[in-house]
Amino acid sequence: MDLLTANDRLGAYPSSWYAATAEALPGFPAAAGALSCDVCVVGGGFTGLSAALHLAERGYDVILLDAQRVGFGASGRNGGQVGTGQRLDQDTLEGMVGKTQARALWDLSLESVVLTRDLAARHAPEAGFAPGIIHAAHKPRYVGEARAYAEKLARDYRYDQIEPLDRAQMQALVGSPAYHGGDIDHGGGHLHPLRYALGLARAAQAAGVRIFEQSRVTAVTKGEPARVMTEAATITARFVALGLNGYMGRLEPEVASRVMPINNFIAATRPMSDAERAAVISADHAVADTKFVVNYFRFSQDNRLLFGGGESYGYRFPDDIAAKVRRPMEEIFPQLRGIEITHAWGGTLGIAYNRMPHFARLAGNVLTASGFSGHGVAMGTLGGKLMAEAIAGQAERFDVMAAVPNPQFPGGASLRYPLMVAAMLWFSLRDKL
Repeated sequence: MDLLTANDRLGAYPSSWYAATAEALPGFPAAAGALSCDVCVVGGGFTGLSAALHLAERGYDVILLDAQRVGFGASGRNGGQVGTGQRLDQDTLEGMVGKTQARALWDLSLESVVLTRDLAARHAPEAGFAPGIIHAAHKPRYVGEARAYAEKLARDYRYDQIEPLDRAQMQALVGSPAYHGGDIDHGGGHLHPLRYALGLARAAQAAGVRIFEQSRVTAVTKGEPARVMTEAATITARFVALGLNGYMGRLEPEVASRVMPINNFIAATRPMSDAERAAVISADHAVADTKFVVNYFRFSQDNRLLFGGGESYGYRFPDDIAAKVRRPMEEIFPQLRGIEITHAWGGTLGIAYNRMPHFARLAGNVLTASGFSGHGVAMGTLGGKLMAEAIAGQAERFDVMAAVPNPQFPGGASLRYPLMVAAMLWFSLRDKL
């Protein structure tokens, strides 16, 4: 079964609230015949669009290929949260790579947020970037841990944007009995991800990028030059930049053994009154909780609760996505029991074994950045910029990300699914207990 068509129609965005409220671009043509360029970018999500835009602004001749539509995948379906930090906390990273490199990774994460916010302001103001992410602790002991971590970041990293919350303060912000406290990261934020992706595509096209849609890559032949094949075209390129995340498939086995696709789901409620909204989240912040299978939610610009929760493994989405998301939503917010859900959709993202992105040179002129593990709005955007820098001969920052250990899933690409399903079921049970 094919991830690109298992749950979606070819050339059509999913029936999400995002797609219903974004101004779609006219379709781009499919690639055909013999083409050549300086850089062939594969993937039209945040990573590929960012890479293409930054390369074109440097004067490179760029072709971007997408197997469906630009912004079709996780980039146009996610929770829209623009978070600081890497997917692993700084304590873990210090133990993994040492304090010097951990600091470099932290600095890159802050840059990723600034970059995303600035690109959205320039190219997609309609994406409505709003500051603030609340981290909600679902266990009492996590409240003290959150406070200690905020103190560490202020002390060791000079980051003073995190405000610890006790239970009463959390209850005033998030109207749920499920949370015992947590914090607000005022340095993060949230936006409409599909509008942002389409804004990047418009900017890339205006900068001279040749964009081709419904142009699935079937093979990449490494060499100088490299060749990228689709069903109807052969592109000869000095460099190739892969930004495929959950849709890599078996195109590059080295990446497939380290990055695994999983599915996640979001539902949008009917619009709420201002009073109803304030009783759920009293400020215009996004929220993510501390469960291993994270619940994440925020309000849309038209007062709908956008609630993400639940995962699945394999190709097919569940038949009733709304029911799958409704269960965790009503557990967190009992007062919303029975509320109308107007849109419900799924998306496929890429996760890495240790949850850190996988940056690598597959050959001297073929680069990849993927495996953002649910942290890809900002880091995917920065990943594209770092690939552009490396192609332009400034590889130091790309190499900081590439130096992070990124082991294969046990059993490689063949056995990753059954082992991951068993692990996720265990973590889900741990969350409940």
